[in-house]
Order: sequence, then structure tokens, then C-alpha cells
Amino acid sequence: MKQVDFESGKIAKNIAQTAFPMLVAQVLNLLYSIVDRIYIGQIPGEGTEALGAVGLCFPVILIITAFTNMYGMGGSPLFAMEIGRGNREKAGRIMNTAFRLLCVTAILIFLVGEAGAKPLLTLFGASESAMRYAVVYLRIYLMGTLFSMLATGMNPYINAQGFPGLGMCSVVIGAGANLILDPVFIFALGMGVRGAAVATVISQGLSALFVLRCLRGSRLEYQFTLEKQRRARDYFPYAGDIISLGTAPFVMQCTNSLVQIVCNRMLMQFGGEIYVSIMTIISSVRQILDTPVMAVTEGASPIISYNYGAGRPGNVRSAIKIMTMVGVAYTLIVWLLIRWKPVMFISIFSTDETLLADAVPALHLYFYAFIGQAFQYSGQTVFKALNKKKQAIFFSLFRKVVMVVPLTLLLPHLWGLGTNGVFMAEPISNVIGGGACFLTMLLTIWPELKRME
Repeated sequence: MKQVDFESGKIAKNIAQTAFPMLVAQVLNLLYSIVDRIYIGQIPGEGTEALGAVGLCFPVILIITAFTNMYGMGGSPLFAMEIGRGNREKAGRIMNTAFRLLCVTAILIFLVGEAGAKPLLTLFGASESAMRYAVVYLRIYLMGTLFSMLATGMNPYINAQGFPGLGMCSVVIGAGANLILDPVFIFALGMGVRGAAVATVISQGLSALFVLRCLRGSRLEYQFTLEKQRRARDYFPYAGDIISLGTAPFVMQCTNSLVQIVCNRMLMQFGGEIYVSIMTIISSVRQILDTPVMAVTEGASPIISYNYGAGRPGNVRSAIKIMTMVGVAYTLIVWLLIRWKPVMFISIFSTDETLLADAVPALHLYFYAFIGQAFQYSGQTVFKALNKKKQAIFFSLFRKVVMVVPLTLLLPHLWGLGTNGVFMAEPISNVIGGGACFLTMLLTIWPELKRME
């Protein structure tokens, strides 16, 4: 597949060439979990209850994603900067360090998760009836932790070398397998929720094998190695840099996990299990609709990092402008679609009439200020791509921990809002958090780029 020309190609074209394969990859990556939920929601007689139970596993899945993003999104901008500076050895060391961090962390998460599955699900608000589905799904899903983390965590290092098409192929393989295997295991073999988890693990394994094959092949200039002569402490300086920059995406995902736990508990208290199922559906819709804007921002990230490392501030500014304009236009279109056709999104996961009646107003509330996401993602991406660790971490914490969690706990008790208060916390935080993040980026990064000139 053709390599993207970061050195002399046009900025808009580079973003498009990088973002489009990422978009396809991320959409297909959603199939690992989204397809599970779609099929689980259709299980005769128990679909709605099983769907809510699987939703209770989200916090653990988000924590796995958090560590994956820490090493993938934390290391790949540093990797891209060193490529831009022509420092081949340091770029290779950064990628090899990330690979080792992913392996060690995946094994630890698997061991801890398998031992503490039931206590964790109880903490997340699982009832006795939900536990029988949730614990089975979680324990099997955890068996694929290493596959999942390697497939997703090493993909950014393929993209940063200008081969987003190869990264896309890795996801196509896994998602395609999951799409085929899910109905086989869930319905044909009668395994239900257990079958959904087994299909996901097998699919993640296939995706991981493809990524590792790419990173060991001759096509890529930078490959991961398993040299024995290097001592573990030789990787410590690079590990520190990766973790430091990766703390922002890590915090973002961990706070998503915290928000999911708080939302589930408050919805269970004020609305019961059906509202946990509604939140599972809304979270799934959110994952789908977030994907294009995330693909654009992540597609712009290596271009911003490369040009910053190469000392080209004008190209950095152009990439930021294009990324933001595309994000704002997309989120506005999504908001209009949700106002116009909410049932179209909800019915992907369930056609239960009782659930639909309550899910439509909840979806409207939750997405009311979706445009704020474009500003949040754009600001966060710039801070991360330019190695601005403090700002990236602060705004990850600010929107979720400082705003969403307290609002989720407080609003249901005010003015009789109940479950509506839980869904209102998101749009309020989008407006305030997204606006503050983007404005701070403009006030701090723009002057720095002008000084570079």
C-alpha cells in the first residue's frame, strides 16, 4: 500500500489520506463490541436484560482501552517527532518500548480481572440477575486482553510511518471475523452471551497476528525487535516519556470508565435496569458517532507531530484549522440527524417498544451539545501531538471528573429531574469543557507557532 508523503505532500491531502483509512479502521473496530451488542439485544426472551448486563462490563473494557491508548497514543507522537528529526535509533527504541509495555500490562490486567470479576461487577452496580450474564462475558473477554492491546496499541506506529492502509487492514481482518463468528457462536451453537465473547477473542487474535506480521516484515522502515542483549532498564527513559505523554488519553478513558460506573448506579437507583440498557444503547450510538471525528483528529495527529518536529509551524497551523473545521461540520450534521431520526439509531440495538419510548428523549438530551465534542477532541489532539502533557491531562480530567461525575450525582436530585439529570450532564460538560479546552489551545499554541517562525 502507498506510503503517505509527510515530507512534501499537501496538508489537507495528507490528513485525508491518513484519516480515511483510520476512519474505516475505527468503524470496523467498533464491530468488535457493537456487533456483540446488536446480536445480544436480539436474543429471544432475554435480549434487553443481557444487553444491560454486558453494558456493566464497559468500565473494564474502557480501562483496557485506557492502557492501550497510553502506550499507543502516548508513544506514537514521540515516534513521529523523532522520524521528522531524522533520529532513527530513538524512534525505533520508542516503538520497541511501547511493545513491551503493552505485553506486560495486558498480562497484569488479565490476572487481576479474572481474579476480581465478581467484586468489580458488584461495584459497578450489577444485580443478581445481571451478574449471570456479565461475569461470563467479562471473564471470556479478558482472555483476549493481550490480543486486543497489541492490535490497537501498535497500530499507531504503522500509521505514523505513513501506512494507514495497513493499519486499516488489521482491523478489517478482526472485524470481519467477528461479524461472521458472532451469529455462529451466539445462535447457531446456542452459546448466547458466552458465544459473543468467544467470537470477539478469536477476532482480536487474528487482528493482533496481522499487526505483528506487519511490524516484523520488510515493508516498514521501523520494526519492533526482541533483542535479548538489551536490559530492561535501558527502556526506562523511553517508557517514562511514553507514559508521561500517554497519561492524557489514559486519563480520558479512565474517566470514561468512572462516568460509566456513576451513570449506571444512578440510573439503577432512579430508573431501574431498563435505563441501564438505555445507557448501554446510547453509549453504543455515541461510540459509532464519535468515530469519524476521532478519525479526523487522529489522522491529523501524526502530521502535526511530524511538522512540529521538522520545524514547520505553518503546516501545523493548517492541519489544526482543517481538523477543527471538519470536526465542527460533522458534529453539527450528527446533531441534526439525531433530532430528526432518533429511532433510526436506537433500533440498531433494540426494537423493544417500552425501551424506545424512554430512549428517544434520553438520546435527545445526551446529544444536545454534541458540537462541543469537536472542540474538545481538536484541543486535546493538539496538546497530545505537540507533547504538551500538562494541558492534555488537565482537560481530560476537567471535563469528566470535575464536571460530568459531580453533575451526574447531583442533577437527578434537583427539580425532580431523575434519570433526565443523568443524561443532561454530558451536554453541559461538552459546552463548558470543550470550549475551555479549545480556547486554551488557541491562546497557548498559536503564539508558540508564531515564535517558531
